[in-house]
Amino acid sequence: MRYDSITDAIGNTPLVRIDPTVHGLGHIDLYAKLELLNPFGSVKDRAAWNMARPHLAAAACAAGEGGGQVVELSSGNTAKALAVLAGMHGLTFKSVTNRMRIPEIKDLLLLLGAEIEELPGQSECLDPTATDDPLTLFHRALSEPDSTYLHTDQYFNPRNTEAHFTGTGPEIVKDLDGRAPDWFIACVGTAGSSTGVARALREHDPAVRVVGLVAAKSDFVPGIRTIDEAHEVGLFDPGTYDTIASVSADEAIEGMLTLNRRCGILAGPTGGAAYFGAVRQLQAIDDELTERQSAVFIVCDRVESYLSYVRQRRPDLFGRPRRRNSPADLTAAEIRTAPAIGVADAQAWIGTGEPLVVDLRSPYAYAALHIDGSVNIVDELFEELLHGGLPFSRNRPVLLACPVGEKSARYAALLTRMGHPEVRSLTGGIIAWRDAGAPLVRD
Repeated sequence: MRYDSITDAIGNTPLVRIDPTVHGLGHIDLYAKLELLNPFGSVKDRAAWNMARPHLAAAACAAGEGGGQVVELSSGNTAKALAVLAGMHGLTFKSVTNRMRIPEIKDLLLLLGAEIEELPGQSECLDPTATDDPLTLFHRALSEPDSTYLHTDQYFNPRNTEAHFTGTGPEIVKDLDGRAPDWFIACVGTAGSSTGVARALREHDPAVRVVGLVAAKSDFVPGIRTIDEAHEVGLFDPGTYDTIASVSADEAIEGMLTLNRRCGILAGPTGGAAYFGAVRQLQAIDDELTERQSAVFIVCDRVESYLSYVRQRRPDLFGRPRRRNSPADLTAAEIRTAPAIGVADAQAWIGTGEPLVVDLRSPYAYAALHIDGSVNIVDELFEELLHGGLPFSRNRPVLLACPVGEKSARYAALLTRMGHPEVRSLTGGIIAWRDAGAPLVRD
């Protein structure tokens, strides 16, 4: 098989049947669409190429006149693919984000010659309704007609979805001998792949059932948004999905390990989440079936880029003891009943001068806007502190704040378990504080 360009190798990825002895489903054939075998390593190769391709020639001409830069609000696989494509066409690439959470991805982007600009943002992802958020303002500036940048705009560009409507979806039908699967299970990030594939499959067979998988609230699974974050993405349409379910980080890693160890598929945690969510959903209906069905999930990318992520959450997999005082050890009941306080009561409490207010967001988000007098301890660092025991005196009340009150709830539950007598999570987080008109200050 010979190609004139590496971009010709994008797409036409294998569809592989998962051994039934692994997943245990008696009446359903489960298939993995191996998007990790795209040339730049992920499902995002399709969207990146489809979004950038119409504009690369003009951008290359602009580069000869001192311009010509590809820019995307991405800290992951889209940025990686665009960095490669930009370099191939003599262009530079800039990744704009408010937080690079995966060190291996950041290092690879730098190796590819990318420029990384970390802007302050109030929440962990782009919120187009936050008119005073620097990340949102930057996005709007990039989208202006007179912008000199090639802004691929993965959150709103219909060519993101189109890449999967014309490519990934029809490939699945072709490889299933002209039939659409009965089930399609997809993780929701920018929603491009899930939306595009779902449209293509339903055009072939309207009865296809689509399951969207989001990250559990207060949890972080690379490449997947929580349901609140998904609603901020312009391509996300809840009507696409028959069911939306959540997957935790631990479940994503368990699914990843099954694919890695039992199936020979070197999937990352996103693919692991898709597999885990698919099997859980299908197990619920498997015994009721009288006819054989089929289901497809997408393996988005490879495990090698996420070793630090896995090591942090499962050190036992690397021969290290499980760490003390980890949020991963909390039960759902503990998180659900974590001590919390609303904005009005929090303002009154802060007015007494008693609580230490700890802002768990990134330094950039904190710099943009924060509660006056609060201290910034980014959540990963805060977790490290907790491994050594209580970081605060038991005599000092603590108010924890994060973007939407999810991570702070986990840490409030953990501090309560560790014996802190008076800790509260700010319900709704900094976003609720802002929306209530409570004062925020800027560095």
